[in-house]
Amino acid sequence: MCCSQAILSYNKKVKAIAECYDCLARLLHQAADNATSDRNLRSKAIDAGMFVLDANFSTDGLTIDVATKLHRVVREVTGNPDPYLLMKEREIELSRKLVAQVGYRTSNDFKSYLSLSLAGNAIDFFRDLEQVKKDIEAPITFAVDDSAAFERMLREARTLMFLADNAGEVFFDLPLVQWLSQFVSVTYVVKESPVQNDATIDDLRRAGLDGQLGRVITTGLDAPGVLFEAASQEFKREFAAADLVLAKGMGHWEGLTELPPTGKVLHCSMAKCKPVADSIGVPLNSFVAIMR
Repeated sequence: MCCSQAILSYNKKVKAIAECYDCLARLLHQAADNATSDRNLRSKAIDAGMFVLDANFSTDGLTIDVATKLHRVVREVTGNPDPYLLMKEREIELSRKLVAQVGYRTSNDFKSYLSLSLAGNAIDFFRDLEQVKKDIEAPITFAVDDSAAFERMLREARTLMFLADNAGEVFFDLPLVQWLSQFVSVTYVVKESPVQNDATIDDLRRAGLDGQLGRVITTGLDAPGVLFEAASQEFKREFAAADLVLAKGMGHWEGLTELPPTGKVLHCSMAKCKPVADSIGVPLNSFVAIMR
């Protein structure tokens, strides 16, 4: 299949399915548990969140849109601006140690650095820690791999936008960003304010990576992934102007598949949930690098 055919074949939008409701309900309970130890306050946050979930969930909608609303309710009710702070700090420290263990196996080429960066995508607050460690240490096999086509496009590109995912992945991203910066001007994009365990500018500072990832901007949002219409004008302008985009994580796949394919975005993720895996046509927990 040629690159243009591959791009067209991934023109399917990622909508919620019925079982996403239960996943979002678990997310709500997890966020409330992380936000406060006050049982009454936690119960209020869950009750308010379930009202929002019931009012907004639809199989015609995006789960990241509903998740954004749930997190806002939990933060508002509990008064905790960053319920996942401790989890992010643990993930950052885990990432720092794990990348030192597996990074030595990396060759000085795009595919190797991309694989290392993608290994960090196995870090997820819904997954067992020991399984995460095993996944990171195991060699990565791509179920879909358009990385060679993307690397060829790098030769003609001048600018690249790197859409970061979770805070625990930043140490896995760093070698790739540094390698890419030899060829293109890289803009590393994080979230404007805390949501789940997604990376923010404050998280980069806490990790000691402030200034090491080059130019950093935000999406202007507190949403996992990108809700493009609600994103900041700066983000929209720079996304349109970037020659290439490297987008990590399922949230970016879910959000950006709402847009027509441009052929300049490489989506890199572990397909950890059924709607995402089905939209790509791969088994659950497959690693993918998809041009779209």
